Amino acid sequence: MADFIQTTNTKSAVRDLSVPIADITAFNALVQDIIDTNPFGCTSYVEKGVTIDPVVRSQERYDAKIVYENLEADTIGDVSVQVSSVAAFGTAASHVMDDDTLATAIGGTQSRDTGKDTFYCKLKCHDATGETYYVTLSRSNVRISSYADDAIRETVETWADGKAELG
Repeated sequence: MADFIQTTNTKSAVRDLSVPIADITAFNALVQDIIDTNPFGCTSYVEKGVTIDPVVRSQERYDAKIVYENLEADTIGDVSVQVSSVAAFGTAASHVMDDDTLATAIGGTQSRDTGKDTFYCKLKCHDATGETYYVTLSRSNVRISSYADDAIRETVETWADGKAELG
């Protein structure tokens, strides 16, 4: 039987945030700033004949939390709405909030629990050395994955050190 032979040595690193990112607006602004300003010095590349931008959104997931309370303000139910884009996040949450038939079925009054909303965006980054790695932001941490060169971690860490919201 043939053995597996290691072909790469990739690493991952995580920074847990002392305070979660405040809301979807702040989160999206942070992600878009990375894409627009390219603080990691990434470069575009060609894949299957198509030029790919230096930093692109690879995966996204946003989860809005709606709770239902009775007249005594006791939580009697909840609904989570998971979507794959920031644009859909607000729209989907609004639709659930406006759905009085659902509220009647659950038996309470709906309200947003924005403190329990979750955000996740994985950015695919192409380093000037040719290495492809990922920077994943969530409401509570930032993760770098699939990198081999420690200079990549150092670059992302230096950038994160300059962002108050990532303290």
